Amino acid sequence: MAVYLTVTLAAMAVLVAPRALAQGLSDPTRPPREILGGSADAHEPAASSSAAQVVIISKDRRQVTINGRTVNLGERYGNATVVRITDEEIVLQRPEATETIKLYSSVQRKKHWPAAQTDAAGGQEEENREAN
Repeated sequence: MAVYLTVTLAAMAVLVAPRALAQGLSDPTRPPREILGGSADAHEPAASSSAAQVVIISKDRRQVTINGRTVNLGERYGNATVVRITDEEIVLQRPEATETIKLYSSVQRKKHWPAAQTDAAGGQEEENREAN
């Protein structure tokens, strides 16, 4: 009986230990903590008092939803005017200061340009890109 009990306890320990020691996996489709209300660093203070939830940028309009209220570019939000809407930030001009609302503070974006290539006319694409 003691051998049976020892073998059973050893088997349970082997089966339960990996689950107890395993780390939880984060969901890769889950939005960053900043969007959900937390911050990437718990000790880092909030960058702004306003929270932008939705940004719409099209050919004929730019609009943002801040704290549940939809505001177009150039319109007023409280005592501030929305002066810029980009895919990375919203800029509000208040009488006393300018407030920038970063949409994804934990995401660092870098633009990578392909290596310069020569076209059929002998010029380089890089020169064409700089001219635009």
